Amino acid sequence: MTTLDARFGAVLADLCEEAADLVRPLWKSDLAVDRKSDDSPVTEADRRAETLILERLARVAPGVPVVSEEDASEFGAPGRIGRVFLLVDPVDGTKAFVRGDPNFTVNIGLVVDGVPVAGAITAPATGETWFTDAGGAFKRAAGGPAAPVRVRSWTRGASVALVSHTMKPETLKALADRYGFDGTEAMDSSIKFCRIAEGAADIYPRLGPTMEWDIAAGHAILAAAGGRVEAEDGGAFLYGKASAGFRNGAFVARGG
Repeated sequence: MTTLDARFGAVLADLCEEAADLVRPLWKSDLAVDRKSDDSPVTEADRRAETLILERLARVAPGVPVVSEEDASEFGAPGRIGRVFLLVDPVDGTKAFVRGDPNFTVNIGLVVDGVPVAGAITAPATGETWFTDAGGAFKRAAGGPAAPVRVRSWTRGASVALVSHTMKPETLKALADRYGFDGTEAMDSSIKFCRIAEGAADIYPRLGPTMEWDIAAGHAILAAAGGRVEAEDGGAFLYGKASAGFRNGAFVARGG
């Protein structure tokens, strides 16, 4: 019987790593880049990884609905979803993947009653994997043992925000004034959640659009590491927004 709690992250970690092994040889291989209806890029790496993940999830979590990025893009997201479901982003940060940047990931998250309770993320370029399990959040390198990760305490004068490459200077200044961080680092994909979870950064404010499959796994990992994700107004950030096409509003991810 499938364990529908944080321990399922260890199962998802194996799947993410298998998909990453498929994606890695395609990175920097001059794959053709197609455009989806929303003008976002998609490559054969996205499609192959999603096919593999969906096949594996059908075995390890039979009967659990899956909402996945490329399937939703091609056929439309479901108009309704149950209390338990999985969210899959086979290559999060496709723009980074296309330009040869290492900050792209494979994401799988498990949502129960609107809350991401388990998740795993692998960065194919570096072989790093972060995942939830009993007792918290963990990280392992390819072939290595897992070690626990934990958010760090906010240090005045040395706090670091992770932001998108395209953020305008005036927006960045407004966020710094609001949240009080001292430095910034531009970074793509859900790896931002993982860097906060492992204590390498402190905050990730996001104003621009994201989808639930972009961030559910990272949210689960960050929460297991002692951090949190909040709506812009400080309220709970929930999942299963089928009526909105699984689109997210603004949020802020925080460490300690």
